[in-house]
Amino acid sequence: MTNLFQKISLKEYNTFGIDVEALYSFFCYDEKDLISFLRQNKIKKSDICVIGGGSNILPVKNINDILVLMRNKGIKIIEENKNDVFVKVEAGEIWDDFVDWCVRKEFWGTENLSSIPGTVGAAPVQNIGAYGAEVKNVIYKVNTVDTRNGKTESFRNEQCDFGYRNSFFKSEEGKNFIVTSVIFKLSKNPEPDLSYGSLKNKFPDNKAKIEEIRKAVTEIRKSKLPDPKILPNAGSFFKNPVISEAKFTKLRKKFPGLVYYPAEDGKIKLAAGQLIDLCGWKGKQENGAGVHDKQALVIVNYGNADGNTILEFSKKIQQSVYDKFGVLIEREVRVLP
Repeated sequence: MTNLFQKISLKEYNTFGIDVEALYSFFCYDEKDLISFLRQNKIKKSDICVIGGGSNILPVKNINDILVLMRNKGIKIIEENKNDVFVKVEAGEIWDDFVDWCVRKEFWGTENLSSIPGTVGAAPVQNIGAYGAEVKNVIYKVNTVDTRNGKTESFRNEQCDFGYRNSFFKSEEGKNFIVTSVIFKLSKNPEPDLSYGSLKNKFPDNKAKIEEIRKAVTEIRKSKLPDPKILPNAGSFFKNPVISEAKFTKLRKKFPGLVYYPAEDGKIKLAAGQLIDLCGWKGKQENGAGVHDKQALVIVNYGNADGNTILEFSKKIQQSVYDKFGVLIEREVRVLP
């Protein structure tokens, strides 16, 4: 099969710029090709590693599994009514290209998620979110292929078990499914979400056009986050930790300036970037790896640091935050293999 290759460097396929090899790499340009590949080779899910844009991964060594790179493209309106439009988007589409498409057509729901790197297929797996919005709020259905038998299966929104940067597709059972396309339900009616602090400050009258929101989000992100083409990084390296209200009350007595947000089930979400900053990591560098000087959530490959160097550097940050606050910050970035 012409889209299966041996020993390809992943340096161009991960935004950290880590130079490791994949023993086999399968480039998926069509769902039918993926089904055929799975059925002919009888591959176990444990032998497959799926990536999209490579913007949320940290390769630490050569990959002996079969790397599947989703490259299928297409955006198509499949149904619409007076208020809503249903759009099917192939997994290999660049997420921000899709957001731009939505904004130009004035389909509301993705504008707060502007400039997030990666592909559409990765969006439901990670339940990407930013500036008060999460992708789960606009997902209608996720189409997949089961790696165990090569059969297609669709998951409705409520079946995806979406949580904070989490979904069914991260579970042991969910890992058996490769996302091939996503159906979004978008609104034709203006529904600006300006509740997030920086957007609220930008639009104090709580009014904004869809293109104004996209522009504002893009500008805010550019002012805080480094361009991976210039400074290799994977965006937010850590998740914001969620703790109990009781634990937060104790922490706030000791650290009254802690930034916090209400979370589900009465819990409290802390700002991981602030915790890292308060531990003195912002701008610090070690062996080519470092914390960005404008956003402490971002770990940057300043030199030719390999994956293990960046991983060990991140562990030091985790331990430092735990020692100071008694809070564990989890990696958002996926370590490969």
